[in-house]
Amino acid sequence: MSIVTDTRLAGGAAAALFGLSALLAGTAAQAQDCANRGQLDAMYCDANEDLVADTPSDPSKLSNPDTLVFAYTPVEDPAIYEDIWEPFIAHLEDVTGKDVQFFAVQSNSAEVEAMRSGRLHIAGFSTGPTPFAVNLAGAVPFAIMGSEDGRFGYKLQVYTRKDSGINEMADLKGKRIAHTSPTSNSGNLAPRALFPGLGVVPEQDYEVVYSGSHDQSMLGVVAGDYDAAPVASEVVDRMAERDLYDPEEVKIVWESDPFPTTSYTYAHNLDPALVEKIKEAFFSFDFAGTALGEEFSGVSKFVPVTYQKDWAVIREIQKANGVEYTPQGLAKE
Repeated sequence: MSIVTDTRLAGGAAAALFGLSALLAGTAAQAQDCANRGQLDAMYCDANEDLVADTPSDPSKLSNPDTLVFAYTPVEDPAIYEDIWEPFIAHLEDVTGKDVQFFAVQSNSAEVEAMRSGRLHIAGFSTGPTPFAVNLAGAVPFAIMGSEDGRFGYKLQVYTRKDSGINEMADLKGKRIAHTSPTSNSGNLAPRALFPGLGVVPEQDYEVVYSGSHDQSMLGVVAGDYDAAPVASEVVDRMAERDLYDPEEVKIVWESDPFPTTSYTYAHNLDPALVEKIKEAFFSFDFAGTALGEEFSGVSKFVPVTYQKDWAVIREIQKANGVEYTPQGLAKE
């Protein structure tokens, strides 16, 4: 396995926005004439109406690279995840018979741009950015980390310090609350869609401050920089396991029903035979005893998902927030 950081993949949001916008404009000539594409970009078609890009029917447009490029969703410290993903990358190489490069990405926009341009073949996209990857980059979600019985998901949780005086959602009024980034599902979009029904409207009833990540939101709450923060349960659980904060100092004010976690996707134009090998690698990987299994506690395998069914709740949340699947919408982070 080789691990590479591409400057285009690791660029900031502004650079990634420019790159993706230019890429969209530059590929306009490749627009397909098809009867249905839904919200997909003009490069893609959706004849079977499953909401993801169809595999090209022209064999000359299929991709079967000698080296597969894999990226995991942007994280606070990409270096940590290089070692964590190593056993899976080795398994992916064994099953597919391909060399695999792991790319460390630092922005959702750069990750989407890389798949759209053909430089990224397999990728994990965070919950909120997944619809952008599907519609702008032709990503096809097929797997998610789950438990032995096939269950998966995480919860939106609202954390505050135990001594904050905040005991219920109504107590957030007049406070300084950390959201993560505009495109984040649990860190921003879900709170904006769900909190009004709980009697509190973001930016109307409390001040929204973007922290940049779930990690920073949680650490800011612990430090007293923010009064409270909506965060993803899976992130704060991993932070606690690394002793990055003391769970005894905080409490949960409210939590949601489960949302899907990171989607694992392949580029829509990969050769179908290669796609089957990729799926085989994911679904045959055993988390037990690996760094990946230790990092993502509570999961033991990859389980099948579809974008149409399993991201329906996310699309509804984004629709309620007026989200448009454009480079400009993706770059709001």
